[in-house]
Amino acid sequence: MRKIRWTLAVIAVLAVIFTACGKKEKNGTQGKARTPDEIKENGEIVIGVFSDKKPFGYVDENGTYQGYDVYFGNRMAEDLGVKVKYIPVEAASRVEYLRTGKADVILANFTATEERKEQVDFALPYMKVSLGVVSPEKSLITRESQLKGKTLIVSKGTTAETYFMKHHPEVNLLKFDQYSEAFQALKDGRGDALATDNTEVLAWAVENDGFKVGIESMGNTDVIAPAVQKGNDELLSWINEEIKTLGKENFFHENYEKTLKPVYGSAADPENLVIEGGNVQ
Repeated sequence: MRKIRWTLAVIAVLAVIFTACGKKEKNGTQGKARTPDEIKENGEIVIGVFSDKKPFGYVDENGTYQGYDVYFGNRMAEDLGVKVKYIPVEAASRVEYLRTGKADVILANFTATEERKEQVDFALPYMKVSLGVVSPEKSLITRESQLKGKTLIVSKGTTAETYFMKHHPEVNLLKFDQYSEAFQALKDGRGDALATDNTEVLAWAVENDGFKVGIESMGNTDVIAPAVQKGNDELLSWINEEIKTLGKENFFHENYEKTLKPVYGSAADPENLVIEGGNVQ
Protein backbone atom coordinates (compact mmCIF):
# COMPACT_ATOMS: atom_id res chain seq x y z
CA MET A 1 0.00 0.00 0.00
CA ARG A 2 2.85 2.37 0.93
CA LYS A 3 4.51 1.62 -2.40
CA ILE A 4 1.30 2.50 -4.29
CA ARG A 5 0.90 5.75 -2.33
CA TRP A 6 4.54 6.67 -3.00
CA THR A 7 4.13 5.96 -6.74
CA LEU A 8 0.99 8.08 -6.94
CA ALA A 9 2.76 10.92 -5.12
CA VAL A 10 5.67 10.83 -7.58
CA ILE A 11 3.26 10.87 -10.53
CA ALA A 12 1.44 13.88 -9.06
CA VAL A 13 4.67 15.82 -8.58
CA LEU A 14 5.83 15.05 -12.11
CA ALA A 15 2.46 16.17 -13.46
CA VAL A 16 2.82 19.52 -11.71
CA ILE A 17 6.37 19.98 -13.05
CA PHE A 18 5.44 19.16 -16.64
CA THR A 19 2.38 21.42 -16.46
CA ALA A 20 4.49 24.28 -15.15
CA CYS A 21 7.09 23.78 -17.88
CA GLY A 22 4.39 23.76 -20.50
CA LYS A 23 2.99 27.03 -19.23
CA LYS A 24 6.46 28.60 -19.26
CA GLU A 25 7.00 27.73 -22.91
CA LYS A 26 3.50 28.77 -23.90
CA ASN A 27 3.70 32.13 -22.14
CA GLY A 28 7.20 32.86 -23.43
CA THR A 29 8.73 33.47 -20.02
CA GLN A 30 12.30 32.89 -18.87
CA GLY A 31 14.46 31.03 -21.34
CA LYS A 32 12.34 31.59 -24.44
CA ALA A 33 13.51 34.06 -27.06
CA ARG A 34 10.90 36.42 -28.51
CA THR A 35 10.31 37.19 -32.18
CA PRO A 36 9.71 40.77 -33.45
CA ASP A 37 5.97 40.02 -33.68
CA GLU A 38 5.88 38.84 -30.06
CA ILE A 39 7.78 41.93 -28.95
CA LYS A 40 5.31 44.14 -30.84
CA GLU A 41 2.39 42.29 -29.29
CA ASN A 42 3.86 42.86 -25.83
CA GLY A 43 4.58 46.51 -26.63
CA GLU A 44 8.07 46.53 -25.10
CA ILE A 45 11.56 45.40 -26.08
CA VAL A 46 14.07 44.51 -23.35
CA ILE A 47 17.64 45.57 -24.10
CA GLY A 48 20.67 44.83 -21.95
CA VAL A 49 23.15 47.71 -21.72
CA PHE A 50 25.90 48.88 -19.42
CA SER A 51 24.92 51.33 -16.71
CA ASP A 52 28.43 52.50 -15.82
CA LYS A 53 30.32 52.64 -19.10
CA LYS A 54 30.23 56.21 -20.33
CA PRO A 55 29.90 57.20 -23.18
CA PHE A 56 28.46 53.89 -24.44
CA GLY A 57 25.94 52.94 -21.78
CA TYR A 58 25.42 54.78 -18.50
CA VAL A 59 22.79 56.27 -16.21
CA ASP A 60 22.85 60.07 -15.98
CA GLU A 61 22.09 62.28 -12.97
CA ASN A 62 18.37 62.05 -13.74
CA GLY A 63 18.38 58.25 -13.71
CA THR A 64 18.03 58.03 -17.51
CA TYR A 65 20.04 55.67 -19.68
CA GLN A 66 22.32 57.46 -22.13
CA GLY A 67 25.17 56.67 -24.52
CA TYR A 68 26.06 55.38 -27.97
CA ASP A 69 24.45 51.96 -27.44
CA VAL A 70 21.35 53.51 -25.86
CA TYR A 71 20.93 55.95 -28.75
CA PHE A 72 20.82 52.93 -31.07
CA GLY A 73 18.47 51.03 -28.75
CA ASN A 74 16.05 53.95 -28.68
CA ARG A 75 15.89 53.96 -32.48
CA MET A 76 15.35 50.19 -32.62
CA ALA A 77 12.38 50.50 -30.27
CA GLU A 78 10.99 53.44 -32.25
CA ASP A 79 11.15 51.51 -35.53
CA LEU A 80 9.54 48.47 -33.92
CA GLY A 81 6.79 50.72 -32.60
CA VAL A 82 7.31 49.69 -28.98
CA LYS A 83 8.61 51.08 -25.70
CA VAL A 84 12.10 50.15 -24.55
CA LYS A 85 13.11 48.73 -21.20
CA TYR A 86 16.81 48.90 -20.43
CA ILE A 87 18.31 46.48 -17.95
CA PRO A 88 21.87 46.82 -16.60
CA VAL A 89 24.32 44.04 -17.43
CA GLU A 90 27.95 43.39 -16.63
CA ALA A 91 30.49 42.14 -19.14
CA ALA A 92 30.51 38.60 -17.77
CA SER A 93 26.69 38.33 -17.64
CA ARG A 94 25.83 39.37 -21.20
CA VAL A 95 25.60 35.84 -22.60
CA GLU A 96 23.56 34.62 -19.64
CA TYR A 97 20.95 37.37 -20.04
CA LEU A 98 20.32 36.20 -23.58
CA ARG A 99 20.45 32.50 -22.79
CA THR A 100 17.83 32.83 -20.06
CA GLY A 101 15.60 35.16 -22.07
CA LYS A 102 15.95 38.05 -19.61
CA ALA A 103 16.90 40.32 -22.52
CA ASP A 104 15.79 40.33 -26.14
CA VAL A 105 18.93 42.08 -27.33
CA ILE A 106 22.30 42.93 -25.83
CA LEU A 107 23.74 46.32 -26.83
CA ALA A 108 26.53 46.46 -24.28
CA ASN A 109 29.61 47.28 -26.33
CA PHE A 110 29.68 43.56 -27.21
CA THR A 111 32.74 42.53 -29.24
CA ALA A 112 31.90 39.72 -31.66
CA THR A 113 34.50 37.00 -31.01
CA GLU A 114 34.55 33.44 -32.36
CA GLU A 115 34.12 32.04 -28.85
CA ARG A 116 31.08 34.19 -28.19
CA LYS A 117 29.56 33.28 -31.55
CA GLU A 118 29.22 29.73 -30.23
CA GLN A 119 26.94 31.00 -27.45
CA VAL A 120 24.96 33.86 -29.03
CA ASP A 121 24.07 35.12 -32.49
CA PHE A 122 25.58 38.46 -33.53
CA ALA A 123 23.91 40.79 -35.99
CA LEU A 124 25.79 43.06 -38.39
CA PRO A 125 28.42 45.26 -36.71
CA TYR A 126 28.07 48.97 -36.01
CA MET A 127 31.50 49.81 -34.57
CA LYS A 128 35.19 48.90 -34.84
CA VAL A 129 37.35 48.34 -31.78
CA SER A 130 40.70 47.07 -30.53
CA LEU A 131 42.30 46.93 -27.10
CA GLY A 132 43.98 49.88 -25.43
CA VAL A 133 45.89 50.49 -22.20
CA VAL A 134 45.57 53.56 -19.97
CA SER A 135 47.98 54.36 -17.14
CA PRO A 136 49.20 57.28 -15.00
CA GLU A 137 51.18 59.82 -17.05
CA LYS A 138 54.00 59.81 -14.49
CA SER A 139 54.61 56.10 -15.14
CA LEU A 140 53.14 55.71 -18.61
CA ILE A 141 52.90 52.23 -20.15
CA THR A 142 53.64 52.44 -23.88
CA ARG A 143 54.55 48.82 -24.69
CA GLU A 144 53.08 45.46 -23.70
CA SER A 145 56.50 44.30 -22.53
CA GLN A 146 56.46 46.98 -19.82
CA LEU A 147 53.58 45.16 -18.11
CA LYS A 148 55.69 42.11 -17.20
CA GLY A 149 55.43 41.53 -13.46
CA LYS A 150 53.10 44.51 -13.06
CA THR A 151 49.45 44.58 -12.04
CA LEU A 152 47.01 45.16 -14.88
CA ILE A 153 43.36 45.93 -14.13
CA VAL A 154 40.71 44.27 -16.33
CA SER A 155 36.99 43.58 -16.18
CA LYS A 156 35.78 39.99 -16.06
CA GLY A 157 34.34 38.57 -19.25
CA THR A 158 36.07 41.08 -21.53
CA THR A 159 38.35 40.59 -24.51
CA ALA A 160 41.12 42.27 -22.49
CA GLU A 161 40.95 39.53 -19.86
CA THR A 162 41.05 36.82 -22.57
CA TYR A 163 43.90 38.47 -24.47
CA PHE A 164 46.23 38.82 -21.51
CA MET A 165 45.46 35.39 -20.08
CA LYS A 166 46.36 33.87 -23.45
CA HIS A 167 49.29 36.01 -24.59
CA HIS A 168 50.77 37.44 -21.39
CA PRO A 169 50.51 35.04 -18.44
CA GLU A 170 53.45 36.90 -16.91
CA VAL A 171 51.19 39.90 -16.23
CA ASN A 172 49.32 39.97 -12.91
CA LEU A 173 45.63 40.56 -13.57
CA LEU A 174 43.41 42.34 -11.05
CA LYS A 175 39.83 41.58 -12.09
CA PHE A 176 36.55 43.36 -11.35
CA ASP A 177 32.92 42.71 -12.23
CA GLN A 178 32.03 46.31 -13.01
CA TYR A 179 33.83 48.86 -15.15
CA SER A 180 33.30 51.58 -12.56
CA GLU A 181 35.10 49.44 -9.96
CA ALA A 182 37.97 48.77 -12.37
CA PHE A 183 38.56 52.42 -13.22
CA GLN A 184 38.28 53.42 -9.57
CA ALA A 185 40.96 50.85 -8.74
CA LEU A 186 43.26 52.52 -11.27
CA LYS A 187 42.61 55.94 -9.74
CA ASP A 188 43.32 54.51 -6.29
CA GLY A 189 46.66 53.14 -7.44
CA ARG A 190 45.76 49.48 -6.95
CA GLY A 191 47.14 48.65 -10.38
CA ASP A 192 49.79 49.95 -12.76
CA ALA A 193 47.48 50.21 -15.77
CA LEU A 194 44.04 49.24 -17.07
CA ALA A 195 43.22 47.44 -20.32
CA THR A 196 39.88 47.40 -22.13
CA ASP A 197 38.48 48.55 -25.50
CA ASN A 198 40.46 51.50 -26.87
CA THR A 199 37.21 53.41 -27.38
CA GLU A 200 36.65 53.31 -23.63
CA VAL A 201 40.13 54.13 -22.38
CA LEU A 202 40.35 57.09 -24.77
CA ALA A 203 37.10 58.50 -23.44
CA TRP A 204 38.07 57.90 -19.81
CA ALA A 205 41.51 59.49 -20.17
CA VAL A 206 39.96 62.64 -21.67
CA GLU A 207 37.89 63.12 -18.51
CA ASN A 208 40.53 62.11 -15.95
CA ASP A 209 43.59 64.32 -15.56
CA GLY A 210 46.88 62.61 -14.88
CA PHE A 211 46.09 59.55 -17.01
CA LYS A 212 46.94 58.84 -20.64
CA VAL A 213 46.42 56.08 -23.20
CA GLY A 214 49.97 54.88 -23.86
CA ILE A 215 48.90 51.93 -26.03
CA GLU A 216 46.11 52.98 -28.39
CA SER A 217 45.77 49.74 -30.36
CA MET A 218 46.69 46.21 -29.36
CA GLY A 219 45.70 42.78 -30.64
CA ASN A 220 43.23 42.38 -33.49
CA THR A 221 40.81 44.99 -34.76
CA ASP A 222 37.40 43.58 -33.91
CA VAL A 223 33.80 44.69 -34.35
CA ILE A 224 31.00 45.46 -31.93
CA ALA A 225 27.53 44.16 -32.78
CA PRO A 226 24.08 43.56 -31.30
CA ALA A 227 23.56 40.04 -29.96
CA VAL A 228 20.43 37.88 -29.59
CA GLN A 229 19.76 34.46 -28.15
CA LYS A 230 21.26 31.61 -30.21
CA GLY A 231 18.76 30.51 -32.84
CA ASN A 232 16.52 33.60 -32.68
CA ASP A 233 16.68 33.98 -36.46
CA GLU A 234 13.61 36.21 -36.82
CA LEU A 235 14.86 38.91 -34.47
CA LEU A 236 18.38 38.60 -35.89
CA SER A 237 17.06 39.14 -39.40
CA TRP A 238 15.03 42.18 -38.30
CA ILE A 239 18.07 43.79 -36.65
CA ASN A 240 20.24 43.14 -39.72
CA GLU A 241 17.70 44.87 -41.96
CA GLU A 242 17.43 47.72 -39.46
CA ILE A 243 21.20 48.27 -39.51
CA LYS A 244 21.24 48.25 -43.33
CA THR A 245 18.39 50.77 -43.45
CA LEU A 246 19.99 53.03 -40.84
CA GLY A 247 23.23 52.96 -42.83
CA LYS A 248 21.48 54.69 -45.74
CA GLU A 249 20.80 57.71 -43.54
CA ASN A 250 24.27 57.73 -41.91
CA PHE A 251 22.62 57.04 -38.56
CA PHE A 252 25.71 55.82 -36.72
CA HIS A 253 27.70 58.91 -37.66
CA GLU A 254 24.82 60.97 -36.28
CA ASN A 255 24.96 58.79 -33.16
CA TYR A 256 28.71 59.47 -32.88
CA GLU A 257 28.18 63.23 -33.15
CA LYS A 258 25.50 63.18 -30.43
CA THR A 259 27.08 60.81 -27.90
CA LEU A 260 30.80 60.28 -28.53
CA LYS A 261 32.19 63.48 -30.05
CA PRO A 262 31.33 65.58 -26.96
CA VAL A 263 33.57 63.19 -25.00
CA TYR A 264 36.35 62.43 -27.51
CA GLY A 265 36.66 65.84 -29.13
CA SER A 266 39.66 65.63 -31.46
CA ALA A 267 41.15 62.60 -29.66
CA ALA A 268 39.43 60.15 -32.02
CA ASP A 269 38.48 59.94 -35.69
CA PRO A 270 34.91 58.67 -36.28
CA GLU A 271 36.03 56.95 -39.49
CA ASN A 272 38.25 54.68 -37.40
CA LEU A 273 35.33 53.70 -35.17
CA VAL A 274 31.96 53.93 -36.91
CA ILE A 275 30.52 51.25 -39.21
CA GLU A 276 27.53 52.14 -41.39
CA GLY A 277 25.14 49.58 -42.81
CA GLY A 278 27.12 46.71 -41.34
CA ASN A 279 29.88 47.16 -43.93
CA VAL A 280 33.40 47.08 -42.47
CA GLN A 281 35.74 49.28 -44.52
